[in-house]
Amino acid sequence: MKRHLALLRGINVSGHNMIKMEALKTTLEIIGFTNVVTYIQSGNVFVEADEESGFSVGFKIKQEIYKTFGHEVPVIVIGKQDLESCLTNNPFLKEKEVDTKKLYVAFLSKEMSSTAINELKISQFKPDEAVVDGNRIFIKYDVGAGKTRLDQKYIEKKLNVVATMRNWNTVNKLLEMFD
Repeated sequence: MKRHLALLRGINVSGHNMIKMEALKTTLEIIGFTNVVTYIQSGNVFVEADEESGFSVGFKIKQEIYKTFGHEVPVIVIGKQDLESCLTNNPFLKEKEVDTKKLYVAFLSKEMSSTAINELKISQFKPDEAVVDGNRIFIKYDVGAGKTRLDQKYIEKKLNVVATMRNWNTVNKLLEMFD
């Protein structure tokens, strides 16, 4: 059995795509996932499956959410190594006295080249900063995530990907929970 982390985008946000975590947990167990554990209401779900492919696991979860709850919810599945890599590769952690409350990670549905940062035209968002690293973007907001145009929708539109964002505290908690 392989453990996967499914990041669901856009559930239980501002009254949209409401799904109770207990109902989601039960639904995923019914279709064969084991050791299903959720973390907070925003769609972080650990599952174990015989399936090795994160893409296949995500597709199965997405289909079942639509079938059971009627919501079209993008799902990005990542592994423990992905989260560990976040800790080692986040360039903003190297800065002295960085405020981790302003750090976010956008997890992407596909790998991006290092030149993808050009497509984001990040300079228009200064003093916010971003660095593309494969299938994720490290972001450091100057004021906060709620007060910027450099958000998930913008990233998805400019890079033609599905993206879901997590704050730095959540990334760390999810890594803790992986075991």
